[in-house]
Amino acid sequence: MYIAQNKRKENIAEYILYLWQLEDLLRALQFSPQAIYTTLVKPRGLERAQEEDLMEWYGDLCGLLRREDKLEHGHLDHTMHLVEDMHNFHLQLMKAAAGRRYRELYAAAAPQMAPLRAALGNDGMTDTELAMRALYAVMLHRMKGDAEARQGFINDVLEVISPVIAELASFYRQAEQGEVDLYKTE
Repeated sequence: MYIAQNKRKENIAEYILYLWQLEDLLRALQFSPQAIYTTLVKPRGLERAQEEDLMEWYGDLCGLLRREDKLEHGHLDHTMHLVEDMHNFHLQLMKAAAGRRYRELYAAAAPQMAPLRAALGNDGMTDTELAMRALYAVMLHRMKGDAEARQGFINDVLEVISPVIAELASFYRQAEQGEVDLYKTE
């Protein structure tokens, strides 16, 4: 909860990836309150009230996964709406005067989209969702220890896709905080 709150304020992409990771971790822990406490809460060394808040938050996430029938796979509607928001913002940046650098980064990444789409096996997703899923796949490969086997995929994602998402997330935060005017001409 505390990490998620900070990530949400600072970087929308990291926030989404963090929540996706939590979804998978909660599944791995089989939604067991005892396992959640032992694995995710107790090691943090929090005060009792903070532990209770954190357990309640994890319980809420588990409840959402149950209600949305995503106990085995899939991502919460909340995070998918955020990915959709990011994509809509991407579309704005593709037209906005302030998005010149973003468009350059995206143009460099565009040739990688078709191979990534083939690797991830979903033709119906937006480029923003595709990029986020690719970043998450890299994270999972690294966590599983099979990063070497997928080195080409990982290099493509990190060298080409990661800068696009980083720039998009940076602009997104600036726009949320009123620090940038997308349509101001320079």
